[in-house]
Amino acid sequence: MFDISVTYMIINLPYSALRAFEAVVRHTSFSTAAAELGVSQSAVSQHVKALEEWLGQDLLMRGARQSMPTREGEQLAQAISEGLGRISNVCEAIRDRHRDAQTVTISCLPGFAFTWLFPRLLRFDLAHPHLSISIATDTGQRPFSGLNADIGIRYGLGNNPGYHVERLMEERLFPVCAPSMLEGANALRSVADLANYTLLQDENLDFGMSNPTWDFWAREVGATLPPNLRTRRLGQSNMVVQAAIEGLGVALGREPLVIDALCDGRLVRPFPEVTKSPLSYWLVRRRETDDSGKVAEFLSWIHSEVQAQPDIPDPACVLN
Repeated sequence: MFDISVTYMIINLPYSALRAFEAVVRHTSFSTAAAELGVSQSAVSQHVKALEEWLGQDLLMRGARQSMPTREGEQLAQAISEGLGRISNVCEAIRDRHRDAQTVTISCLPGFAFTWLFPRLLRFDLAHPHLSISIATDTGQRPFSGLNADIGIRYGLGNNPGYHVERLMEERLFPVCAPSMLEGANALRSVADLANYTLLQDENLDFGMSNPTWDFWAREVGATLPPNLRTRRLGQSNMVVQAAIEGLGVALGREPLVIDALCDGRLVRPFPEVTKSPLSYWLVRRRETDDSGKVAEFLSWIHSEVQAQPDIPDPACVLN
């Protein structure tokens, strides 16, 4: 009988009135409590009055500027605060578990996220409406930990000991520029013409002799860069790409980052010389994710996107 009586009381508690009363005690003000709850001051007053009548006990000492709780009111307000806080925590934990099961969190470099991944995510959403993607951009300067992401997309040599690592895609290197640079008196026609332009570089590449630099490209394709070239260093690879699109200089295109801009004509290849980059893009994840359905779905999708990626367009010198 005791358990039944308690259950009956819980079911019939006036929750709206209890919440309004707790807000009044916390703020010592009806008007501030009303603003927090998004209701009128009159509604809060009616809730508190109804609660007092339901309990048969005054709960507040009402003043012109402040309303302070009685001893019983203070006890009740504390119980409400603790109870609602506990309920909120439990609900949030339940929601988080549900979100975690439906969300794939990807950690990757900002440049890769903006120029390659974001434009393709709509296709993932359409094909997998039951899942959502959360992107956590990372500078890549620290090893992938797997604590805050299901999958890391890393650029480099694939050195991630202790994790499952697989190559997502390689990249090729070639100069790219805005179409306008191929026109006019100083048109970019040969490598020697680079003397008239600014070379754009990503200042965050930190792979020593493996850096995909202008010097690396020239050495690999047998080209000779003009001396004393003007350079401009930018903090992210997507900024390098955007600067090239805006005509601020000539960038050394890294295939995945410039393929979309090449295919839609925002960028062109002024020269035919191409070389393979020493670096690749890698999928990195904890081995515990081997049995994760959501991870398997994302991996299958991103591999299919890589397979569907078009080849780099012909250089503008061939088209002309």
